[in-house]
Amino acid sequence: MLRIYEPRDLMEAQMLVGMLETEGIEARVVGSDLLGAIGELPALGLLGLLVAAEQAERARSLIAAYNAALPVPGDEPDHEQGTLLC
Repeated sequence: MLRIYEPRDLMEAQMLVGMLETEGIEARVVGSDLLGAIGELPALGLLGLLVAAEQAERARSLIAAYNAALPVPGDEPDHEQGTLLC
């Protein structure tokens, strides 16, 4: 499996896993067990989204489309997106 994305938090990670699975792509979150050790402090690079190598390109494309989507007017996010890994 390849690490293709670093979500900003566990909520984004779980949402993306669900989105990818509805598209027929098996995805897994790694690093979530490390979050309890740091409390609520933001720590970059702890979380990762893994997919099978043969599905990585499609998964990256779906995540890029998700990140490019515009929010409903008045419902803009107040945080940054995760990091897509190449």
